[in-house]
Amino acid sequence: MTATSNAIKLANIAANAASEKIAENIVALDVSDLMALTDIFLLASGRNERQVASIADEIEDKMLEAGFKTLRREGKELGRWILLDFGDVVCHVMHEEDRMYYSLERLWKDSPVVKLEVPAN
Repeated sequence: MTATSNAIKLANIAANAASEKIAENIVALDVSDLMALTDIFLLASGRNERQVASIADEIEDKMLEAGFKTLRREGKELGRWILLDFGDVVCHVMHEEDRMYYSLERLWKDSPVVKLEVPAN
């Protein structure tokens, strides 16, 4: 099983929103074979808590504009690791230090990378 075309569309909307706020190291992982709850994990990093919050806000705004509501949001208060659940896509917006520490790419290394259409910064 692979990520649905709708999930890939959502991931691209979120990735472009993150890119607009100068997020770094934007990666989408197809976790559909390993998880029943979602198709794609989108990972993006910010350099400080304010940027992490700004990236998450922009993702939520752009997804809402496209007609997709946030089902669950966690971590907004601290701004270190904000999780945004849109159903088919779960966005992990992380402070770069936390991203290196938790190394989600290593934990989900068996998941294929989804090609995103994000302009270079």
